[in-house]
Amino acid sequence: MSNADYSNKRVLVTGGTGSFGKTVATHLLDRGVEEVRILSRDEAKQHDMRVLFDDPRLNFYVGDVRNLDSVDRATEGIDLVFHAAALKQVPSCEFFPMEAVLTNIVGSQNVIHAAQRNDVASVVCLSTDKAVMPVNAMGMTKAVMEKVAQAAARSKTTKTVVSTVRYGNVLYSRGSVVPLFVDKIFRNEPLTLTNPDMTRFLMPLSQAVDLVEFAFFNAEPGDTFIRKAAAATIGDLATAVNELFGSPVAMKNIGVRHGEKMYETLATVEELRQAQDMGDYWRLRMDSRDLNYADYFEVGEERDQVEVDYHSHNTEHLDVEGVKGLLLALPEIQADLERWAQR
Repeated sequence: MSNADYSNKRVLVTGGTGSFGKTVATHLLDRGVEEVRILSRDEAKQHDMRVLFDDPRLNFYVGDVRNLDSVDRATEGIDLVFHAAALKQVPSCEFFPMEAVLTNIVGSQNVIHAAQRNDVASVVCLSTDKAVMPVNAMGMTKAVMEKVAQAAARSKTTKTVVSTVRYGNVLYSRGSVVPLFVDKIFRNEPLTLTNPDMTRFLMPLSQAVDLVEFAFFNAEPGDTFIRKAAAATIGDLATAVNELFGSPVAMKNIGVRHGEKMYETLATVEELRQAQDMGDYWRLRMDSRDLNYADYFEVGEERDQVEVDYHSHNTEHLDVEGVKGLLLALPEIQADLERWAQR
């Protein structure tokens, strides 16, 4: 992680009681932030987090991003906003798509609107690879969220910089398959695989925080940032977890779930043709044209010729040993391995 200066900064994290929010809060508090506010609906998780951190700079607001008033109250006096609140489970969003619309789209609009009204310097909205050429409700609502952020970024009446970040699977975050595999190993149950040949990007929580932080300090209005990441097959990921624990459990194929793809895409050909390569990151530029229709129907533009999307089938692939090395760098897996050794 970087050593960015957060002194005299007040930061709001929406949906901040999950694994990502806790990692962000730790990162900010370690770097001398003046205040971290957590906005979420779950008072029990807020209480647990309050006890865990025991830091007077960490303050909690019970509220819902669907409610503009509660977001507005939590945003007063804030300098930076991490917008992480979302419905993220693909099956849940498939069966309750309007709930995903209300949280992921309307809720994001509320966060951005409140931030602009309260003169927040920067808002970073968390998106996902599933927003690229989406085939499920979760990805579709995240794709629209990106458009909402870009529409807000076109405003000429606010100084708030609105940007987004996209990433794939964050290891040990809520919804990550790794804790599920570990739990099944502890219960001596087969590891359930949707399809062993399915590929997914893999990113530690620390790199996800770095990505958001990079956006805070480098974004221009409407930017989308992507962290370049390695990928692996689900079969190799499960094998790596099994071998780390020396587990005898079998693997069981259960078939692809509602709305899942064989691979995920972080950037399309069209986006990459006007992207800036920043080393570890891609900066995807917003189309900054206005509603002058001549620009759309009469005037074209030259673009670099990129031939393929950037997806989990054509990025760097980790084999089983590579995945094991990535997992062993995670403090969460180290804690679980210690529990396994003491069982």
